[in-house]
Amino acid sequence: MTKGLRVFVTGATGFVGANLVRLLLAEGYQVRALVRSQACLDNLEGLEVERVIGQLGDPALTGQLQGCQVLFHVAAHYSLWQRDRSQLYQSNVLGTQTLLESARAAGIERIVYTSSVAAIGVPGAGAIAKETYQSPVDQLIGDYKKSKYWAEQAAHQAVQAGQDIVIVNPSTPIGPWDIKPTPTGDIILRFLRRQMPAYLNTGLNLIHVQDVARGHLLALEKGKTGERYILGHQNMTLKQMLDLLAELTGLSAPQFQVPAWLPLIAAWVDEYVLAALGKQPSVPLAGVQMATQQMFYDASKAVTELGLPQTPIKIALQEAVDWFASHDYLPN
Repeated sequence: MTKGLRVFVTGATGFVGANLVRLLLAEGYQVRALVRSQACLDNLEGLEVERVIGQLGDPALTGQLQGCQVLFHVAAHYSLWQRDRSQLYQSNVLGTQTLLESARAAGIERIVYTSSVAAIGVPGAGAIAKETYQSPVDQLIGDYKKSKYWAEQAAHQAVQAGQDIVIVNPSTPIGPWDIKPTPTGDIILRFLRRQMPAYLNTGLNLIHVQDVARGHLLALEKGKTGERYILGHQNMTLKQMLDLLAELTGLSAPQFQVPAWLPLIAAWVDEYVLAALGKQPSVPLAGVQMATQQMFYDASKAVTELGLPQTPIKIALQEAVDWFASHDYLPN
């Protein structure tokens, strides 16, 4: 695909989307972004982006896509709460189906769909998953992961019907513009705020968010239709990540490991007992269940076939810390 094309981006106000938009603009693409009417637009401030108001599932999407050659579908609803089950399927599955139908009607030439390693699942017992692995959908923890699986199936069905779609599966991005923040960004923040006295023995695959953005552009340029590409880098335990943060900041890392049964019981009581009594739950059970797994992935396919960059995680963490500090997320 040649530079200078007009591209349509969903999820542009989010973490990955904001980094992707910046990369696209730097590379000479014209960007049209779908934004919700009530969305926080801070991540797009000062950028030369054409904004259109709407949401996934809007009948107006076909018209809004007109004139663009490429679609990056990055948007997704993220929640681990049982109460948000309906919204997850409405946005992630039905919203993706509607958007892909609109893209076909609008004549979009190529689509990069942002799935997630959440849709792939984990083999278990610390094994490392590649693109060829797939957990049975009933073994994926929580409705967020299940919704991303079914959304990816919608993309595969659209490919079978003749659309040119490449699927990317980011692992756990870290870096700047994590405005909400994401669950991993929240871990970094709690570490920096000295609000993490202990940790759970979990494992993550980390990648610089700007490498994820570059992976999207590389998928557009080099990806094979219908293929999935894991956009990841380094497998680390949470303890290793916290120790690296300690090295970068001079703050002490938590030394006490929480046994898995303790937060599991607390989360179950929180979500199913206290919530039923009208109290606001604070810890989603699905999140704790996920954290008991080693979520390790192999990104060698994207590195080999696309040229996915592998920025050292130390740099990604430092840039995340610097961004939070410079955007008033930390106490003075």
